[in-house]
Amino acid sequence: MGSATSELSSHRTPLADAAETGLKIVIVGGFGVGKTTLVRSVSEIRPLNTEEVMTQAGVGVDETGAVSTKTTTTVAFDFGRISLTERMVLYLFGAPGQERFWFLWDRLFSGTLGAVVLVDTRRMNDSWYAIDRLEHHKTPFVVAVNRFDDDTHRYSLEEIRQALALPEHVPMLDCDARVRQSGKDVLITLVDHLYELAMAQEATP
Repeated sequence: MGSATSELSSHRTPLADAAETGLKIVIVGGFGVGKTTLVRSVSEIRPLNTEEVMTQAGVGVDETGAVSTKTTTTVAFDFGRISLTERMVLYLFGAPGQERFWFLWDRLFSGTLGAVVLVDTRRMNDSWYAIDRLEHHKTPFVVAVNRFDDDTHRYSLEEIRQALALPEHVPMLDCDARVRQSGKDVLITLVDHLYELAMAQEATP
């Protein structure tokens, strides 16, 4: 994502004694969209990841197109943790992006309260599968547009919403997966969305 300075935190925080609510969150999206980067940037612990160096075996199998500089790939999932408050902790699972690993997604969705769909506007078609699977599982989600430095189109959020045929009730926001506060804002947006849905459900007779 260009030469912008990464804000990955070297400080790792132990889980607070007051933590009592843990929420499982899944981060999904196409290959090379920034899922591993987002987990790394916000996690309070050293993230567990299953990245492997890409080899010639992946040529013709993994579509590298707009991410030709990518040298590693997630082959199972990434895992991290972030405390939003003293009582609320999010457990983050970053799903692999390549089609050959999509069979893992349904298992990752088990027990998930909500999800983040990361979108790269250079390859928006890669977002369809993630949205389709989340809708199939009736899993609430938000869409975060990870803006890459070499993206010359700069589509507006409304244009992206129309292209993805997203209903108005699905929150959408810009983000920079490299920046901790930006990633945290995405997660807060998701938690707020889950809260609003829960309140609406309680109010339904």
